[in-house]
Amino acid sequence: MRIVFMGTPIFATAILKQLIDDKYDVVGVVSQPDKKVGRKQIVTFTPVKEVAVEYGIETFQPIKIKDGLGKIKEWNPDLIVTCAYGQMIPESILNYPVHGSLNVHASLLPKLRGGAPIHKALIYGYEETGVSIMRMVKQMDAGAYMLQEKVTIQIEDNQPSLHDKLQACGQQAIAKAIPMLIEGKAIFVAQDEAQVSYAYNISKDEEYVDCNKDVLEVYNHIRGLIGWPVGYIIIQDKKIKIHEVAYSDVTSNATINTLFVENKKLYLVCLNGCIELTQLQLEGKTKCNATDFMNGAGRKFIS
Repeated sequence: MRIVFMGTPIFATAILKQLIDDKYDVVGVVSQPDKKVGRKQIVTFTPVKEVAVEYGIETFQPIKIKDGLGKIKEWNPDLIVTCAYGQMIPESILNYPVHGSLNVHASLLPKLRGGAPIHKALIYGYEETGVSIMRMVKQMDAGAYMLQEKVTIQIEDNQPSLHDKLQACGQQAIAKAIPMLIEGKAIFVAQDEAQVSYAYNISKDEEYVDCNKDVLEVYNHIRGLIGWPVGYIIIQDKKIKIHEVAYSDVTSNATINTLFVENKKLYLVCLNGCIELTQLQLEGKTKCNATDFMNGAGRKFIS
């Protein structure tokens, strides 16, 4: 089984490593172009390319994948596996291998089609999500799926923890799926279009956290943005980014969108309840834990 893998971020590295561990012949990797990172603008490999280089696998990084059919033909794969590649892949490439193309998507399709299914599962307050192994088609995440694995979302989960759960789930799923495909045991189920929902990439506007909403809705919004891009509130005309929170049953009659301290813990007042803030970043400052915030520059923001 000659496989070409297409992916870019950290989430996709686990899928590539699983293919390698399962002894498939990964003949090539396609990833997004490298980017300049940080103040010094150092050109940095994508996470998937780093893994490919580690294992000596040839990597192809076209600016536009529609120009990549020649390279795919050169590699002559039996199967293409994709995961969070980041470009719409033309049908001429998807349909080229004899076994077609499989995609590893971090949701229980048809729910949460799009580029931010992990963030949005939390933001929308889902109690369960998972991974789907699906056929790649021209329309975004619309292909029939052959396998789904479920993951429970705990109240303490945030974007990084759910990312790691789903990454491990994706490894298990692709390890099961490819043998089923090879042996002709795969049954593909068409998605129910009436149940479709979308998880579009996080916009700049979505980074703002509005505390004039039910406390659970605010908590879900914050934890869905932890890690990246990180949500923020505005108090006294200053942005305060929220890097870590804890679910709380504390209540207060204080004004919504204010901070207060109780039992040496810092709380944010929302509609119908409060959220404990454990790591923050005041505009123009480095991030710090709640204790340092309360004892330092954050004191003037606490009611």
